[in-house]
Amino acid sequence: MHVTVPSFAKLNLDLRVLDKRADGYHELRTIFQTVSLKDTLTIDFDFAKRTQIDLSSSVDIPDNLVVRSAKLALDALKVRAWVRFVLDKRIPMGAGLGGGSSNAAAVLLALPALANKHISQPDLFRLAESLGSDVPFFLQGGTALGLGRGTELYPLPELPAQPALIVASGIHVSTREAYAALGREGYSASVRDVADPLTSSPESPILREFQTIAWTLDGSGLDRLPLTNDFEKAVFKMHATLPALARKLRRLGARPVRLTGSGSALFGVFNSVEASQAAASEFPPGTAFSVRFVSRRQYRSAWRRALGRLTPGLSLMSGG
Repeated sequence: MHVTVPSFAKLNLDLRVLDKRADGYHELRTIFQTVSLKDTLTIDFDFAKRTQIDLSSSVDIPDNLVVRSAKLALDALKVRAWVRFVLDKRIPMGAGLGGGSSNAAAVLLALPALANKHISQPDLFRLAESLGSDVPFFLQGGTALGLGRGTELYPLPELPAQPALIVASGIHVSTREAYAALGREGYSASVRDVADPLTSSPESPILREFQTIAWTLDGSGLDRLPLTNDFEKAVFKMHATLPALARKLRRLGARPVRLTGSGSALFGVFNSVEASQAAASEFPPGTAFSVRFVSRRQYRSAWRRALGRLTPGLSLMSGG
């Protein structure tokens, strides 16, 4: 079996970090959106007496999630196989665009189809969650609400194929340092100041604002919504280049302009592809990517095209 599958990037249109949970993770509220920037993963699959997984990548990636994901998938399928991956990286790494997570999800989606076997949807989500907080989202794509660690997902109304520009400066932002800079503490029932951004009590204005965005996302232009990324203030303080890039995007006509994930990539939404492409030319080569939003329907269609006759094995993509 030989296939080439897509591995799309994501944006966090909105990202709120609430209290630190008992398990050490932070409670999140986020809106995910897949975009057209993508890696490609070519897979050769043969049943074998013992499992062997080989990976060739255009970029050296320590602890690559492709291999880890393949091992988990083959174990779940109870299959031994020789699997060869060729990963062509286009999504900048360490930028908050979810490239590694997307690669992992691509493996989880492709291997059951190649093996002509089934992994139940709950089990597939369980495997995805064990690989990383963003991985479950890439099993479905489109526009989605993420709760908890970001792994509890619910579909949101699809957005149009909005043109946007992603600017990835190459700055490395440590996720651990970004969370530490927020200063979020464990929630205490004694906290009564609802203006305190560290609380996730039901009365919190953070939650009320986020709830409003989720309900009005389909009926309002993104430039009219109070979209926020809680990491921005902290990350911009650590890396002075980033607020300068955000200001430049706004001068070029982008609305809104936000950090994605914990950074360091920024994105700006434009009114037209032409405007997005013109803005891209104002940044150094290889740092700006003109993209469009990708809906769940488009995401599923891309996967069906990639797998062709193997599509019946793609159990998660059965929706419209």
